[in-house]
Amino acid sequence: MNKSEIYTVIRKLAIEAGEKIMDIYDADDFEVKSKSDESPVTIADETADAHISAGLRAAFPEAALVTEEQSATHAETSNTFFIVDPLDGTKEFIHRRGDFTVNIAYVEDGTPTMGVVYAPAKKRLFITDAVGVSHEEMGDHDANAIGEMQRISVSTPDENALIVVASKSHLTQETKDYIAKYNVKDSASAGSSLKFCLVATGEADIYPRVGRTMEWDTAAGQAVLQGAGGRVVRFDTHEPLTYGKPIFENPYFIAYAPGMTLQKA
Repeated sequence: MNKSEIYTVIRKLAIEAGEKIMDIYDADDFEVKSKSDESPVTIADETADAHISAGLRAAFPEAALVTEEQSATHAETSNTFFIVDPLDGTKEFIHRRGDFTVNIAYVEDGTPTMGVVYAPAKKRLFITDAVGVSHEEMGDHDANAIGEMQRISVSTPDENALIVVASKSHLTQETKDYIAKYNVKDSASAGSSLKFCLVATGEADIYPRVGRTMEWDTAAGQAVLQGAGGRVVRFDTHEPLTYGKPIFENPYFIAYAPGMTLQKA
């Protein structure tokens, strides 16, 4: 697989999907439906999913593809595949809070090695390049013209004054209890995969998730964080979080900047 081509294609598709999402976001109203698991879905999710899926299948017809909105149709896949969450943070989208993202990742041998996280309402785009190094793209995010790329890197944590980022919509008591094990100077909340990106840029030191997530929720964010020097590990064993699991469900996990001591669950 040509990684330079992957980089070009996933960046372009993420921005184009973001444009379609914003057209709906800026409309007066849009329909909200419920999926079988009672999670919300909108026409924006479905439109972005269709666009990204068509683009990936056209560019890489032999590659395995998993997307959130088509997950019920996915048979067991290999451990090398594209995985897409066309609109991560649907609740943020519905409530017009802006913290939603387009996520596209490429997983090799169970590890996300490339990814793009695009937050169109926030005008922030994070991406790994062909060698797995992460950047934030500045400027207007033109699908057909790559803007200025600024390399990003995790912080050097101060264990006496950590900055924690947690979910806006899914902050469980278990998560609060785990955060209390650390010396926290400040905390931030963010929706969707932006939490990974805040750790990747050094705006936070640690993001613990003691709650349900799926592989499409995390793969692109994990790729970005790893490309900035960060790590994502299982909450229980502190072993790397891997992909291609049955039904694509993740265990609880911790995303963090190396240099700090992880507390036990």
